[in-house]
Amino acid sequence: MEINQSLLDQPPSEEEERLYKELLLQASEMHNMESKEPECNLVQPQPGMCVKTKDLHGNKIFINICQSSEMPSPLDITEEELVQILQSDEPGDYRVPMSLGEAHAEIDKAGKGCTAYDVLISQEFYAKISKSNFFKGFFVTVVYEGIENKFKLAVDRNHEWTILKHRKTMGPLQQHNIRKKSKPRILEMDSIEETADVQIKQTKKLITEVDESHQPSIPEPKYIMMREPIDGQPEFIVVEVQLPNVKTAKSLTLDLGEDRILLKARPNVYLMDVYLPFDIVQDESGAQYNRDNTVLTLTLPVKPT
Repeated sequence: MEINQSLLDQPPSEEEERLYKELLLQASEMHNMESKEPECNLVQPQPGMCVKTKDLHGNKIFINICQSSEMPSPLDITEEELVQILQSDEPGDYRVPMSLGEAHAEIDKAGKGCTAYDVLISQEFYAKISKSNFFKGFFVTVVYEGIENKFKLAVDRNHEWTILKHRKTMGPLQQHNIRKKSKPRILEMDSIEETADVQIKQTKKLITEVDESHQPSIPEPKYIMMREPIDGQPEFIVVEVQLPNVKTAKSLTLDLGEDRILLKARPNVYLMDVYLPFDIVQDESGAQYNRDNTVLTLTLPVKPT
């Protein structure tokens, strides 16, 4: 195939030059938006309770369970629901967001050296474990696993842990660096045709119908969750949320965790708080709201295993 060199030598027209500059500007703006790393908050924990226990060598361990409004809360469930989850085939489906700080050396009341660990959770979940011994015992077990995995330390599970009565912390609480969750932009589309090019094509869908028996005071929207491909480790999770009472994307607030979707439609129109079967890449996730069919489509890349 021969190329007419005279066409390449012709200078671009003013209209072509203008379109070219616009494309460069759009590409630059998209690159800047995608390259921004989510910021972090330096959080000062509020005192809560101090758990006293031992490791397998008989050394004292103190766990400062502290709280902050900056931490997200886990799914709000009852003791009965937690029992069902723990007895199920996948007990790991229920996760408690927490921040485990570095170990710090302290002196106990006997003047002997000991090690303290600070664990930061949300104020709402702290209130739950304060009222429920069952949730408290469950969370202490979760913290044990976190300490053992992070510090390669074996906690004595047979030693009966206690809550200190006269002090809420062992040593001063350290600040925690909490990573802000990046919020995907919600693009608002006018028609199905406009969204056709950006939605993931599904050749074979696995659709999960959601039927929650426990309904919150704010209605939960209907949604379907799809995975692509259906076999093996998926590359994407696509969630379609029906929002018939939402007029504009400006009324929506979307937060994505590693394995959680929290969607709110103001004022108290809808509330969706669900956990995902796979961890996702929050920074690369996208959201589009179609005003014609009032459907919000979330495209969530799955973290490779």
